[in-house]
Amino acid sequence: MTSQIPILAGGLGECCFTAVRHEGAPAGKVVTISGVPTYVSEPQTAKTVDKTKVVLFLADVYGPLYINNQLVQDYFASQGFIVVGVDYFLGDPVYIHTEPDFDRPAWLEKSKHQARELMPGWVNAIREKYGEDTQYSAVGYCFGAPFVLDLAACGDIVAGAIVHPAFLTKDHFKNIKRPVLLSCAGTYHLLLPNHIILQSLIETDRTFPLESRRRAEDILIEIKASYCFQVFSGVKHGFALRGNPMLAILVSWAKEESARGIANWIHRFCTEASQSVQL
Repeated sequence: MTSQIPILAGGLGECCFTAVRHEGAPAGKVVTISGVPTYVSEPQTAKTVDKTKVVLFLADVYGPLYINNQLVQDYFASQGFIVVGVDYFLGDPVYIHTEPDFDRPAWLEKSKHQARELMPGWVNAIREKYGEDTQYSAVGYCFGAPFVLDLAACGDIVAGAIVHPAFLTKDHFKNIKRPVLLSCAGTYHLLLPNHIILQSLIETDRTFPLESRRRAEDILIEIKASYCFQVFSGVKHGFALRGNPMLAILVSWAKEESARGIANWIHRFCTEASQSVQL
């Protein structure tokens, strides 16, 4: 009998399939890399694009071509990175399925298998396109999180970040060889108008709850990893991509701060990698 690897971040819940569409005009373009549609966003203000810093964007089930995800990729590009978002759904993201008899579990299993199959070839093609001297990093949201930790385990990136992750086991964390940032939804107190606590510590991310976050940190400490946690109270799983921007205090600030923190995290380790090469 084979023993199962303990799960830390579970499968997708209803929150993973719920989104508020954001407004904006995407600045990137869609190209084909290794036969896969890929969203590419580059810095718009620089006269020449620095091709030595590339961020692999690994999307949630809405895919990199959904407007919310395009705008986040454009933000990272505005911070000086070339951003490449792989459409491992091959034009079949979950949100296009509005039919009442849509078989979501079957779609998810198909998509997981498809993504695992095409990711190695796509990553190799990205490295061929931008060169071996380029500093690669990766950020993954929900469905995309395991691929970031796989890259961090192989040492294929200088740093990674995962945001409200899903589908993670203890081994994903035990095998990490590169710095990783985790951006997570926390818990909150539900208050009455007179500030009496009605219900305490409501869990806002049942996919990666408090107990799992703490166990993940224990593992990162055990392996002496470089890591950082961002935990935002009062927001739900999906806040960094699919939350309601009209709820400025609860969602917009956390969404923007998550992205800022990730960009700064990646910049830090790109700088360290550059300095180590020069020594």
